[in-house]
Amino acid sequence: MRADLLFDAVDGLDEALAAVDGFDEVLVGGLLRPRPGQAGGLAGIADAVAGTPLASRVAEAADRTAAGAGDEGHFVALAAARTALLGSVHDALVVRVAEAVGRPGAVDSPAGSVAGEEGAVNLLAAARGWLCDLARAGWQGIDHELVGGAAPVVSAMLPDPALRRLATLLDGFAAELAACCPGATQERVPVRRWADLWARALLLTLPGAVSASAVGEVTGRLLPLGVDVQEHATAVQAQVHAVFEPADGGAPRLVRASVSAPKPDTVVGAGLWQLLRPHMSLLGAVSEGRSMDLDAMPVTAEGDLVWDDACARAGEPADAFVTARVALPTAAPFDVSPLDRHPARIAVPVLVEGYGVEGHRTEGDGVEGGADGLVLQVAGHRLEVDTERVPAAGPLTPEVVASSSACLGLLRWDAGEFLLQPLAVERTVRKKTVAVHAGAWAGGTADKAGVRAEKAATDAVTVLRERAGKLLRK
Repeated sequence: MRADLLFDAVDGLDEALAAVDGFDEVLVGGLLRPRPGQAGGLAGIADAVAGTPLASRVAEAADRTAAGAGDEGHFVALAAARTALLGSVHDALVVRVAEAVGRPGAVDSPAGSVAGEEGAVNLLAAARGWLCDLARAGWQGIDHELVGGAAPVVSAMLPDPALRRLATLLDGFAAELAACCPGATQERVPVRRWADLWARALLLTLPGAVSASAVGEVTGRLLPLGVDVQEHATAVQAQVHAVFEPADGGAPRLVRASVSAPKPDTVVGAGLWQLLRPHMSLLGAVSEGRSMDLDAMPVTAEGDLVWDDACARAGEPADAFVTARVALPTAAPFDVSPLDRHPARIAVPVLVEGYGVEGHRTEGDGVEGGADGLVLQVAGHRLEVDTERVPAAGPLTPEVVASSSACLGLLRWDAGEFLLQPLAVERTVRKKTVAVHAGAWAGGTADKAGVRAEKAATDAVTVLRERAGKLLRK
């Protein structure tokens, strides 16, 4: 890996992010009566898209909004400009990563896309109106009455599968805002995050803005690389990153397979696998270090396998590190849809070897980023390890990463720098090379720590089921 390329400046990236940050600051105070100091943020985003098809509409929107006369159409234009800028940042960073790892760039999927059915126009308009009211008030002007206006819209949207994606986004966004009401008392505003959610939701309210991914079928061998676990208080998702080798001898592709489940907040750690295992046999294959043979497995245009156990069977043993050294360098990713082009979505599987470990970082040592992190010295460059993403549902820990000699992980980008999220590492134990995987317990384990954690989770789930049964009987 050409680590130096990851740290070289990308032309125009800082300017694009500065324009986004300027607009995001305007949203903090609100668009109803922008203060004189906010005009610069509005003008900045208009200047950033000058020379593009958005130029005239965004320039008009910025001028009208700065004068306090912005309407829904103007806010949509500003959200589109912001999304386009972050999309350009995403594309530039993905190209840089492809150059650094020497891997083929993204290619279109044969599945393509099809026009989605338009949802109920009145519900989309209602959602758009609520989002515009939020923008007028600004994050410092929100209150419970304003935020509560999303509830009836979400309730009306949820029964319609075509609107469920937007409904879920609005519901989660409203919940975050409600937890911070009133806005005037907030000590710290998550400026970028709330602006991301607002802009994405606003564009999703436009009829025809989202094209439904056409689902194709693939047949061949799936070679798992690792599992990324994403956990929230009431839900958990495991996303398996893998290399797919087509049966017809075509070029290998990078794919993902995900499984999600609701969960009580008392189920944590290794207990999460109990909720996920029944829904995807791939987790067992990951735990056992096996490939899977796929036959007509559905896949979207973005490379997400719509997992169906009936289309898969366990294959031969397949070591993830062998896959990373042999098959990963030639595997091409699928293309990303326009609305999903965002730097936060970058998660590129990479193998890093031959590095040194600086050890745990502490606050006040003069290194920006946070406490208790790890930094790898790769070809003279410092690559931070994103230890916060290492799940507690497996044997991989920051201490294990610190003693490793090879790391298979996801290259991400956050806060202006590339980070490495470990999925698995190789380390030497008693003169033998041993692999430790974050998803080692996905299909079950004989590891003592894993068994104890699973038993605790089983006891918690049993108690919850008994209580739920009593409530239902009442």
